[in-house]
Amino acid sequence: MSEERRDVLKLSRDWLSIQEVVDAVSSTSCGAVSVFIGTTREDEVNGRKVIGLEYEVYELMAQSEFTKLCADIRERWPTVTHICVHHRLGWVKVGEASVAMAISSPHRHDGQQAIQYCIEQLKASVPIWKKEVYDTREASWKENSECPWSSHRTVQREK
Repeated sequence: MSEERRDVLKLSRDWLSIQEVVDAVSSTSCGAVSVFIGTTREDEVNGRKVIGLEYEVYELMAQSEFTKLCADIRERWPTVTHICVHHRLGWVKVGEASVAMAISSPHRHDGQQAIQYCIEQLKASVPIWKKEVYDTREASWKENSECPWSSHRTVQREK
C-alpha cells in the first residue's frame, strides 16, 4: 500500500523548528529529504543597515496558492512524497530563519530540484510580503524578484 502524501503549510510568529519541518516529510519509503532554510541577512541599503524583516500574509490565499504549488511540484516530479513549508510572520531579526522547507522523495535528484523550484515559486506566487527595517528605524516594503510584476525581474528573450 502506498503512503498518503502530505502537504503542510504553517504560518507562524514563532521561531521555526527545522526538526519539525524534517519530521513532517520523513518517510520510510524515501531515501532523501531535501531542505532549504532561508535566513534574514544583514544587508546595507542606501547607507542603512537592515536589522530585521517584518512579514505579513493573506492566509486564505496563501493556503490556496500553496496547494496549487504542491500539485505543480508533483506534476513535475511525480516521485515527490511529502512537502512541508513553515514561514515566519511578524518580526524576524537578522540571523533568524524566515522560511524552512523540506521535500521527501525516494532519491535525492528529484527532491533537490523540487526544493529549488518550491522556494522560487513560493516567493513568486504565495502572498507573503516583507518589509525591511533599518537601523535608522525607517522601513521599506520589498518585492521578490521572482514575482511576475517585479521591476527587478530579468526577462529572457527567445533566440
